[in-house]
Amino acid sequence: MSLLCNINTPADLKKLDKKELPQLCQEIREFIINKLSHNPGHLGSSLGTVEITVALHYLYDTPNDKLVWDVGHQAYTHKILTGRREMFDTNRKKDGISGFPKRSESEYDAFGGGHASVSISAALGMDVAAQQTGQNKTKCVAIIGDGSIGGGLAFEGLNNAGVLAKDLLVILNDNDMSIDPNVGALKDYLLYITTSRKYNKIKYKLKRGFNRVPCVSRFVHKLWTGLKSSLIQSGNLFEAFHFRYFGTVDGNDINAVISVLEDMKNIGGPKLLHLTTLKGKGYQPAETSQTAWHAPGLFDTVTGKRCSDTSTLLRYQDIFGHTITELAETNKKIVGVTPAMPTGCSLNIMQQVMPDRVFDVGIAEGHAVTFSGGMATNGLLPFCNIYSTFMQRAYDNVIHDVVMQGVDVVFCIDRAGIVGEDGVTHHGLFDIAYFRCVPNIIISSPLNEHELRNLMYTASFGGNGAFVIRYPRAKGVLADWKNEFEKIEIGTSKTLKEGSDVAVLTIGPIGNMAKKAIERAEKDSNISVKHVDMRFAKPLDAKILHEVGKTFTNVITIEDGALAGGMGSAILEFFNDNQYNNVKVERLGVPDRLIQHAHIPELLEECGYDEEAIYRAIIDKNI
Repeated sequence: MSLLCNINTPADLKKLDKKELPQLCQEIREFIINKLSHNPGHLGSSLGTVEITVALHYLYDTPNDKLVWDVGHQAYTHKILTGRREMFDTNRKKDGISGFPKRSESEYDAFGGGHASVSISAALGMDVAAQQTGQNKTKCVAIIGDGSIGGGLAFEGLNNAGVLAKDLLVILNDNDMSIDPNVGALKDYLLYITTSRKYNKIKYKLKRGFNRVPCVSRFVHKLWTGLKSSLIQSGNLFEAFHFRYFGTVDGNDINAVISVLEDMKNIGGPKLLHLTTLKGKGYQPAETSQTAWHAPGLFDTVTGKRCSDTSTLLRYQDIFGHTITELAETNKKIVGVTPAMPTGCSLNIMQQVMPDRVFDVGIAEGHAVTFSGGMATNGLLPFCNIYSTFMQRAYDNVIHDVVMQGVDVVFCIDRAGIVGEDGVTHHGLFDIAYFRCVPNIIISSPLNEHELRNLMYTASFGGNGAFVIRYPRAKGVLADWKNEFEKIEIGTSKTLKEGSDVAVLTIGPIGNMAKKAIERAEKDSNISVKHVDMRFAKPLDAKILHEVGKTFTNVITIEDGALAGGMGSAILEFFNDNQYNNVKVERLGVPDRLIQHAHIPELLEECGYDEEAIYRAIIDKNI
């Protein structure tokens, strides 16, 4: 008899006997595997956290007690147990449930999260708010996993929580992975930690042995304080932050997790439970190839065979990976830097050939930038690859540690623009706008694979300071992607087509969609269109803009990014500053609101810059 089909809320879960929980965990795993096989999402992480999630909702009074998930893609079981099981087929689809916790979606989602290392700070804030507002029974739990504990923000939260927290539990879901295997000294510490096992063993024996003897309580306290100090000095990191440390415990053993949580539930103050789990637990292909099965796409549940894309076109990230490797072979100054995304950004291609020149710094975007700036001061040329949405976390580092230092760092901004099903937390919409106001920075975006290679080649000469190259999460458009390198003059555009009625100014691969719309518009109406690939949002090509300003009344700008402060805004400013008062500019791009999750074509249509919208804008100019 199925247990899961009768569970719609944590209240239903609490009706089960503890002996039934292992069966429930198995049913949840089967449910997740079956659903994600035909509706892709984040598989491995959520399979690893089934027991943790069941135990938390079984023991805690959610949503009155607060669970904060970090990273959010480990929370599928949480969604299934909190009223979203029957709508799970809509996960990551337009108007469906989000792939991440989202406060507007459910009262059980205490904090939204798609970026890593935020849970401890957020949960601490909830804990302090509970103290201030008299919610003394509210318990706050941060579940931090997939390498997030290595992020700087997590340590800032630990440092503050050690003196502020009244009743905060941090659960470290330690699976030795982010997307790729974890890196760094903390990873080694967590893997080989043994002091805490001895520490807790002695602690339990002391408490059980002496708590019944009041006359020796002061002696026990002094003995315990001295022992604790000695053990801290011998190396328990979390105790040094004033957290009471418990672990390690098998996080995939529901009985063990329930038992330790019951013991800890009434212990006040900051405490950390160290659970070890297996990413992909319960599905052999995901256990064996954890990076590939982080988010595997469509797959056959029986054979474990992933459905491959038959297209021979490469992704822009792969073009980056091959190109930086090619450039690094002849330029010994080039190094690659990534915050925990060597496979995601394809720096693993270079890593396989020259591992000593590729640096995966873990989930630490700010450090990645400052680390790159430091290398640049001493003669290296870092290509620092960060997803656009995560580059937001390193904004100050770019300004202070690269731009103000006047050093050469190439920022390859992957996943720029609309990214699709990952939704509002992962769209790369703001990079043009937030970089454009920074002095002494170059912002570029390639039309296609050849242009990406040429921009990287141009940047490899150095001498340009901060050089941004943004490109989308997409396949390219050229079957023959490998061209002979050509150096591009910085701040120059490329006229793709001459015309006399309307000027269409695009930046980045969205220009390929504009090409198709222009062809249709000229075929369907008596209109002549000039199409310019701007290539650079900063510096703008002043020569071509003067030409357009003098020649055209109607101008359309198109960009895969925010309209507020984007390339279109820059062009409007140029025409205004140079008194081209007769030019009417229509800007197409992302409107000034948060964009949710759906397939990319659906979102482009919603935002008004898909091929049909571009076509209509051109036609309307001729009416």
